[in-house]
Amino acid sequence: MTHRFHPLHGREFEVIEVTVVQGVGRVYYTDDDGTLRSIRQAWTSVAATDPFVRVAADRSAFRVLDLLALVALLDVLVGDDSTEREAVDRASTVKEILPHV
Repeated sequence: MTHRFHPLHGREFEVIEVTVVQGVGRVYYTDDDGTLRSIRQAWTSVAATDPFVRVAADRSAFRVLDLLALVALLDVLVGDDSTEREAVDRASTVKEILPHV
């Protein structure tokens, strides 16, 4: 398990199967009791390294699009929806500059 906030972070399990369920990769494994479990593939070493993580090389904890979405959410919670529209516009601009994000 490679997801830093998962309770099993750092543990190793034998992979039983890797599948895609509703567009999300799932890794099936058996836990210490022998029970079949599954976890998102992105939270394991089975997943390919996220391009953002590779390029950021631990220099950035957040993606620009995620920060813009957070700003929009906070503005909605505060009641200022004008910034939400601006954040959506900025997000589309970022997507044009970085089409693979």
